[in-house]
Amino acid sequence: MLAQLVQLLYNVVDRIYIGHLPGANGMALTGIGLAFPLTTLIAAFTYLFGTGGTPLFSIARGAKDEERAGKILGNTFSLLLATSIILFVLCYIFRRPALYLFGAGDASYMYADAYLRIYLFGTTFSMLSTGLNGFINAQGFPRTGMLTTLIGAVLNLILDPVFIFALNMGVGGAALATVLSQMISCVWVLRFLTGKRALITIKKKNLMPDWKLVRKIAALGMSGFIMQGTNCLVQVVCNATLKLFGGDLYVGIMTIINSVREILSLPVIGLTSGCQPVIGYNYGAKRYDRVKQGIRFTSILGVCYTLIIWIVVLLTPRFLLSIFTEDAAMLTEGVKAMQIYFFGFFFMSFQFMGQSSFTALGYSKQAIFFSLLRKAVIVAPLTLILPRFGFGVDGVFLAEPISNAVGGIACFMTMYFVLYRKLK
Repeated sequence: MLAQLVQLLYNVVDRIYIGHLPGANGMALTGIGLAFPLTTLIAAFTYLFGTGGTPLFSIARGAKDEERAGKILGNTFSLLLATSIILFVLCYIFRRPALYLFGAGDASYMYADAYLRIYLFGTTFSMLSTGLNGFINAQGFPRTGMLTTLIGAVLNLILDPVFIFALNMGVGGAALATVLSQMISCVWVLRFLTGKRALITIKKKNLMPDWKLVRKIAALGMSGFIMQGTNCLVQVVCNATLKLFGGDLYVGIMTIINSVREILSLPVIGLTSGCQPVIGYNYGAKRYDRVKQGIRFTSILGVCYTLIIWIVVLLTPRFLLSIFTEDAAMLTEGVKAMQIYFFGFFFMSFQFMGQSSFTALGYSKQAIFFSLLRKAVIVAPLTLILPRFGFGVDGVFLAEPISNAVGGIACFMTMYFVLYRKLK
């Protein structure tokens, strides 16, 4: 949980500093929001192989098959490395048409491009450090896993104000600080997974892709890929619709709201991610009582936490917005938007728990279906429809709570009847 919080600080701290750039009038924050779909696309491929390989790795370890576990680790490394290079080249070449497709105007494009053309150079570092860090946790070294991102995030916190303000690099300085921080995190992960402390290390003989294993990794990681990929789709649709109905101001507001949501949802994501190696290991060891106990424990904690967070957001929306901006118009218009967006926030925990249970135990088809249901089938269409049927710009923010309720309940109840009740 702490490792994921620190990981998020890479980007959120950038947004906080950028939101307070003198003279930017919120336009710099809008530019960063326009870059989100590409950074989310990179995260999607990281999830495809990282979250696909880690549960298989845990199940293999639980079954005492260390040779297979080593092959899973080596194949995941190769997939992440090759994909990161391809993504860097494509995103760098096509970033200009992509940003205008995402809703950029001439003013906001200047800030978005200044950030992306530097940020993209950290693609390989980001994908390897994030995608392989789960293999450190799955071997029983959560403190080391936490340090992976803690070291980089502390460096990012130090370098951000130096590059942005002291060296007057602005948005580009924020991107450079992030890239350098990701590089240090990547070195830390690779040093551990090739060193003597790791129980299972990256070995040269396991780097050659085993296509049968690659298909299994991709199939199980497809849930996380689709979740992030549909996030990318939703961000594009949201930015374009907000640009049409509200202008650049609301694109900036959505950037802040997404940042707040990422921070506040981290503990429940950390809980559900943390339960995956535990229930995966016990599933492999045929300790089904422990699997059910893990699902119950995590579900109760997740619901309680998100209920509390919903109340906090309802009471303090202006304060949360002010962390990211001093722009008066953003603060005024953002209060209502945030209260709509976070309505019924606790339903999100049901989606996370159902999704994590399916993924951890190898039920890839169900995990993929519910990833698609919430974002591609509910959020994206509602984002296009509601503003055109009398809700205006509020309809964009209303799509999220509707999807949380419908998608979350459907995912959790299916997990309960299809999986939980059959664990005997």
